[in-house]
Amino acid sequence: MWSTVLLAGLITYFTRFSMIAFIKKDMLSEKTRIVLSYVPSAVFPAIIFPLVFLDANGTLEIVGNSKIIAAIAAILFGFFSRNVLLTIFSGLISYWALIFLLKY
Repeated sequence: MWSTVLLAGLITYFTRFSMIAFIKKDMLSEKTRIVLSYVPSAVFPAIIFPLVFLDANGTLEIVGNSKIIAAIAAILFGFFSRNVLLTIFSGLISYWALIFLLKY
């Protein structure tokens, strides 16, 4: 079973990697490169939003959600520090402090 999962993961990885690795820089126009530069900014919130705002059942959870407070802390820390790793760690530490120390 694990070999099937590993094989499926490798196939998925290499099909996506081939699109990135084998494309020549001169094949894309400047306008296409500009448009593609916005893709990470568009995809990242779509990945993060459900993790922060939805509970295990998929319903919106605003009141008493410690993940929102930790996300706001990480956003503020990231804005001022301009360091990705420190932003990630500040979000994790603030989330852990809220749920373990403050029991929020």
